[in-house]
Amino acid sequence: MARLPKRYVRFFEDFPEVGKAYETFGETVATAGPLDEKTRCLMKLAMSFGARLEGGAKSHAHKALQAGATVEELRHAALLAAPTLGFPHMMACLSWIDAVLEEEKP
Repeated sequence: MARLPKRYVRFFEDFPEVGKAYETFGETVATAGPLDEKTRCLMKLAMSFGARLEGGAKSHAHKALQAGATVEELRHAALLAAPTLGFPHMMACLSWIDAVLEEEKP
């Protein structure tokens, strides 16, 4: 993710020790099992969809693209939300993906 959210940056400036502990925790959890980076990113994207966390979904969509996920994989993750979360929420997920793709354009 080329551009970090201002609030995220400010958090790390205001609480550097807590930020470092948070990063270390995330790295430890990421390497605790057999899933590769792209799969982890897509799973976190799906969890963000389910929790209705627009900011988290956008962040994980950016990270998934950086980890090698395709646009089709991001959109498929959003489509998979329809039976569980409902059609309107799936449409919101697709709009979050579209917003990320617009940001990613050169």
